[in-house]
Amino acid sequence: MSRRVHPEFAYQSRELEGQIEGILGDPPDHKNYKMMLNALMSEYAGGGGIEDVNMMAFALVDVIKFDNPKAVLAEAQDYEEGDPARVFALVSAPDGEAAKMLAAIEENFPDIGRQAIITACLHKHPRLWDDDDTSLEQLSAGDDGDDEDDYDEAGEATDDFAQMFDQEGEH
Repeated sequence: MSRRVHPEFAYQSRELEGQIEGILGDPPDHKNYKMMLNALMSEYAGGGGIEDVNMMAFALVDVIKFDNPKAVLAEAQDYEEGDPARVFALVSAPDGEAAKMLAAIEENFPDIGRQAIITACLHKHPRLWDDDDTSLEQLSAGDDGDDEDDYDEAGEATDDFAQMFDQEGEH
């Protein structure tokens, strides 16, 4: 089973972590966090709410139960395409407001809800997947800055490289 997830899911999971930390604050204010969570749950349970993967994931992450995290992870290969019903079937919520919220999200925002559930699952189960950090620092690691491909052995610019700047050439 692949431990890789679509880069957008990895990004959303990191964003969710930052959002949770931001709302909790330092030192953690659990009362404020709970107020924010209850407000979001109420919005979504009522059929409304912000159509945003991150806000939805935040509303879901601490209240839904991932009945089969590995199966949810298997759905994280493709960000845009997927079967919302299959993903919603892999989670459950306790009765009351949480169950109402989950049902309302499935009915009103199935695609974003699918993405939010997967994002929340990735956040809750970080050891199940590999986060290929594609930040600029990570991408530039090991890059010493000079692109050897544009120069020949003698250090002269290659014809291909020079032609990019040749004003006399065809336009």
